[in-house]
Amino acid sequence: MLKGINKIITPDLLYVLAQMGHGDEIVISDGNFPGETMGKRTLRADGSDVPELLSAVLELFPLDTYAPPVYLMDKTAQDKDLYVPIWEEYRRITAQYTDAEPVFLERFEFYERAKNAFAVVVTGESAIYANIIIKKGVVK
Repeated sequence: MLKGINKIITPDLLYVLAQMGHGDEIVISDGNFPGETMGKRTLRADGSDVPELLSAVLELFPLDTYAPPVYLMDKTAQDKDLYVPIWEEYRRITAQYTDAEPVFLERFEFYERAKNAFAVVVTGESAIYANIIIKKGVVK
């Protein structure tokens, strides 16, 4: 065990975060995301929800300041009128670490970006459109 690390950060996730370099991206996804299909490295965090894990990761992980650091999966046309409350939670969490607004990516554009991510962490999150990509910055 280590001191000062949130207990939901698994050893495997801690190792992945430490391996990542400036500009690398990680997906933290809901439980419906096809993580095994998308990710080169896929980790499971079924006992966590995305906001909880996002908060814990951002305590250890600097966000990029040279490029947009946060990406969200946008709603499809059939869901255009759907309210997605989890996005406000993501804005509240990420605003503690960046002034940048999230960039919304169309579903298949998000999937393509996820395929190039350093890792995908699939959570037990049940909210829809709860997938987020964060870009690692420089530790100062």
